[in-house]
Amino acid sequence: MANAWKRNQSTKILTPKNLLLFVSTSLLLLAFLYLSSTQTPPNPKSPHNKDLIVDRPIKPFDCFNSPQAHPVFANIVEGLKFPFIYSLSDYGNLPEKPHKNIVRTLKGKPFRRPDISAAVQELLETMRGKNRDGIFVDVGANVGMASFAAAVMGFKVLAFEPVFENLQRICEGIYFNRVGELVQVFEAAASDRNGNITFHKLVGRLDNSAVSATGAKMAFKSNEEIALQVKSIPLDEVIRESEPVLLLKIDVQGWEYHVLKGASKLLSRKKSEAPYLIYEEDERLLQASNTTAKDIREFLRSMGYHQCTQHGTDAHCTKTD
Repeated sequence: MANAWKRNQSTKILTPKNLLLFVSTSLLLLAFLYLSSTQTPPNPKSPHNKDLIVDRPIKPFDCFNSPQAHPVFANIVEGLKFPFIYSLSDYGNLPEKPHKNIVRTLKGKPFRRPDISAAVQELLETMRGKNRDGIFVDVGANVGMASFAAAVMGFKVLAFEPVFENLQRICEGIYFNRVGELVQVFEAAASDRNGNITFHKLVGRLDNSAVSATGAKMAFKSNEEIALQVKSIPLDEVIRESEPVLLLKIDVQGWEYHVLKGASKLLSRKKSEAPYLIYEEDERLLQASNTTAKDIREFLRSMGYHQCTQHGTDAHCTKTD
């Protein structure tokens, strides 16, 4: 009878304890709904680093909407203080003579260290205290061997590359190295004028593409050459005067003089703000584009770059006055 009596008693729902629980739950739900309605969903196509979101006359290459290249052959680079990964765009003459880095990977070895990657890291290491927000500008980025060397150190990078297949590989490197917040890449050839320019690329050798058809085929005369139109733009139109540039690297198969002419404002900055300069100085390639090493040196002297040293086929220059 005692148990029956208990079952017949009415249940008290609005007890002080239940009322407190109901009010607390309601407030939490309302707060969640409010925050959900006011927050803007993240846009995966936008760079996370606000410092890179600046108004430029050319839009960055859209890695998210670019078709994925395949196959992908990527590996880490050996012997660097700040290692990174990049993927190949050229595979050699498979299967007769594959790319040397493919052979290394099959043997369990990393990619061979590119000289330009080591040079960029060594220079930027000495500049760390100069300007922590300084930018590395990579003209003729190819697959990003110099760009990623800088980005994995924490430096912001502006990379210029007109060959679509190489741009795809740069996008892969951005993902592999998790540097989307630091790297902006532009589908363009830096030059001394704004517009379009005829560009020549070789089938199977995308690292030797050039404005000059002669320059493109100089090292690989047997490869088929394809001419295409690409956008050209001066660096001075892309880089703001307020942006600190620490290092400018140019490797464009003989078009270096025109790139430098299009960066006159950047190079004419006062000594403490002018960038350190690395450019390829190959007389044969320069002559194929109707310029010479002498033309470049005279132009640089007019900009105050009197100190240049040779490192293989690269020239390293600093502003002295």
